[in-house]
Amino acid sequence: MPKLKTKQKAAKRLRITKTGKVLSRATGRRHLLSDKAPKKLRQMRRTIEIKGQMARNVKAVLPYSH
Repeated sequence: MPKLKTKQKAAKRLRITKTGKVLSRATGRRHLLSDKAPKKLRQMRRTIEIKGQMARNVKAVLPYSH
């Protein structure tokens, strides 16, 4: 069976940890930041964990990451 190709679009944006969690940056940090609360902006600095079906989809497009 041939090697599977990694989707580079996903590889640049997502990370899979050793335990199998899928991590991503929070959305909403590009523009219209003055309308968002300071607490919300602080929370969006952190990486978020992607769960459920979306995480399974990510692992499918990043075959050698886990």
